[in-house]
Amino acid sequence: MPNRLAHETSPYLLQHADNPVDWWPWSPEAFEEARERGVPVLLSVGYSSCHWCHVLAHESFEDEVTAAFMNEHFVNIKVDREERPDVDAVYMEAVQAATGQGGWPMSVFMTPDGEPFYFGTYFPPEPRHGMPSFRQVLEGVRGAWADRREEVTEVAEKITRDLAARELDHGAGGLPGEEELAQARLGITREYDPASGWLGGGDTKFPPGMVIEFLLRHHARTGSEAALEMAEGMCETMARSSLYDQLGGGFHRYVLRPRPGATLVPHFEKMLYDNALLCRVYAHLWRVTGSELARRVALETADFMVRELRTNEGGYASALDADSDDGTGRHVEGAFYVWTPAQLTEVLGEQDGLAAARHFGVTAEGTFEEGASVLQLPVEGGELSADAQSRLLAARELRERPGRDDKLVAAWNGLAIAAICEVGALFDRPDLVERATEAADVLVRVHMDAHARLARTSKDGQVGANRGVLEDYADVAEGFLALAGVTGEGVWLEFAGFLLDIVLDQFVGEGGVLYDTAHDAERLIRRPQDPTDNATPSGWTAAASALLSYAAHTGSSAHREAAESALGVVRALGPRAPRFIGWGLAAAEALLDGPREIAVVGAPTDPRTGALHRTALLSAAPGAVVAVGVPGGEEFPLLVDRPLVGGGPAAYVCRRFVCAAPVTTPESLADTLS
Repeated sequence: MPNRLAHETSPYLLQHADNPVDWWPWSPEAFEEARERGVPVLLSVGYSSCHWCHVLAHESFEDEVTAAFMNEHFVNIKVDREERPDVDAVYMEAVQAATGQGGWPMSVFMTPDGEPFYFGTYFPPEPRHGMPSFRQVLEGVRGAWADRREEVTEVAEKITRDLAARELDHGAGGLPGEEELAQARLGITREYDPASGWLGGGDTKFPPGMVIEFLLRHHARTGSEAALEMAEGMCETMARSSLYDQLGGGFHRYVLRPRPGATLVPHFEKMLYDNALLCRVYAHLWRVTGSELARRVALETADFMVRELRTNEGGYASALDADSDDGTGRHVEGAFYVWTPAQLTEVLGEQDGLAAARHFGVTAEGTFEEGASVLQLPVEGGELSADAQSRLLAARELRERPGRDDKLVAAWNGLAIAAICEVGALFDRPDLVERATEAADVLVRVHMDAHARLARTSKDGQVGANRGVLEDYADVAEGFLALAGVTGEGVWLEFAGFLLDIVLDQFVGEGGVLYDTAHDAERLIRRPQDPTDNATPSGWTAAASALLSYAAHTGSSAHREAAESALGVVRALGPRAPRFIGWGLAAAEALLDGPREIAVVGAPTDPRTGALHRTALLSAAPGAVVAVGVPGGEEFPLLVDRPLVGGGPAAYVCRRFVCAAPVTTPESLADTLS
C-alpha cells in the first residue's frame, strides 16, 4: 500500500512511495506527530539520480524488518534536496561541522523541534569498513533517546546554538579590485595541473565551469595569457575525457580514479545544471579563440539538452540517472554508456570496430568494470567517420535508457535558457533560440504567480508546493536577461526586473548581505546563507551578477548598489578560496569592466542591424549587456536617445549610460569593444 509520498510531485519522493517505511514529506504535521508520540525524527535527504540513495533504499528502506523498526521508533521524513535546498543546506551544514564531510543520502536524527543530534550519509545493511550498519545506527539512536533523553536534547540544543552563532565574513570592507582578482587567478594557477588539465588535487574531478568563466573574463579584461591557457586546458581535458559523452554529447556529473594508475571513469548521472553551465562556457571559449573543439562541444551539449532533457511542456528536466538495465535484468551504473570491443565490432564490422576502439580508447581489458570501457577521445587516436559515430549512437539508443527526473527546477532552467539562447545566436541556430524562449514561457506561465513570486519546481505542468529560493530568482533573471539580449524582446528584461525587485525586497538583509530564503519563508533552525559556489553558482553571487546586468540595462542605482554590496564577499573570499567563488569572481570582472552596455539601433529587417547585433553578441567584454531595436524603443532604456546615424543602423558602446561615439560597421564596433 503506498505511503504518504504517493501524493507528492517529486520523482525522488515518488520513488519511495511504495516503501514499507511510513514516510512523511517535510511538513509541520510530521514534527507534530513526533511530539505526540514522543519519538525522534529521522530525516533522509537525497535526489532521484543519486546512485547511493538508490542503494540505501534497496538495502534498507525496502526491507520489511528495517522499515517496521523505523516506523515504530521514529517519525521518518523524506526530502528531495532539489525541491528543498534550504532544508538540505541547513542540515548539511550540521553534518559537515560534526563529521568533516557530507554527501547524499544524508541521514539526520533530530528532536521533534528539528534540532539535530546524530548524523551520517550512507549506512550499509551490514557492518563493513569500520562503518556501522543502518540497523545498528537505528538501534543506537533509539537506545540513546530512550535511556539518555536529557543528554541527547542537550547535544541537540548545543549544535543548534553553534550553528546559529556562526558568523559569515561578507566582505563589508569594500569591493573587489585588481589585487583581489589577480590573487584569485594566482590561486587557481597553484591548483591547476597543466600536465593533466584538471583543477584541484585528489582522484575525484568535478567540472569547474564557474572558474573557467572567470578565467575567460579575466583574460578578456586584462589580456592574461595564463588565464586563457588554463581555461583552454581545462576545457580540452574535459571534452576529451570520459566526463563528456563522446557519442551523444553532454557531460556526466564527475569523474574519479577508482585505483592508482587507472583510467578516470565518470559517475554517469547527467545533471541539467552542469550541462547548462558548461555549454555556455564552451560557447564563450569559442568566442575568444575560435576553437573548433569548443564549437562542437557547445553545440552538441545544447542539442543533448534539447533532445534528452526537454519535457512536453517545453522546459528542461533535472537529470538523467547513472544506472540503467544492462540487458540481463541487472540495474547497473553506466550500462547505457560503456562499450566492449566486441560490441563496437558488432555494430561497425571488424575494420571500423577496431578504428572506433582506437578512437575512443576501448581496450580488451576494459577501463571500467567487467571488461567494458568508458569512451574517451585521446589526443592521439584513430579517426572515426561521422557515419560510424551515427551508427554507434543509433545502436546505443536501442539500449534501456537511464531514468529521467522530469521535474523542472526554476534555477536550472534559467541557466539552460541563458546557455541555449546564446549558443543559438552565436552559431546561427534559430531553432535553439526558439527552444530557449519556450522554456522561458514555461517559467512565466507555470512557475511565476501574479505577484512574480516563483515556485521552485513543477512537473507535468503542475506547480510544486515549495517556494523559490534566491538562486531561483537570480538564475531565472539571468536567463531572461540573456534572452532579452539575443532576441531583442524587451518583455524578458521586464520579467527579469520583476524577479530582481523581489530579491531586493525579500532576500537582502542588513548591510547588503543576502539570504538563500525569503524574509517570509518557513523558519528553520538557521536561515541558510552561503555565498560559495557548489555544483551551481551560489544564490548570493548569481544575484549579484543578475543585479549588475539589470542595472547596466536600466541605469537603476538601487540594483547596482545591491550588486556592489553583495560582491564585497568576493573581496573577502576570492584570494583565499577562488575555486569556490568562481561566479562571484566572474561578476567582479564585469563590475571592473563597467560592464559594457551595447545599444544597437536600426530596423530589425535591415541586415546591417543584424550584423551589428551579432558583433555585439560576439564580444567577450566581461558581462556586457546588449539591447537591440528601433531608436527610442521603450522596452530597452539603452535605446532611448540613441538615434540612427546617417539614416542607418548604429551601435553605441556605453558605461553607466555614458557612451562613446556611435559606430556603424561591425569592424569598428569590434575595435571599440576590444
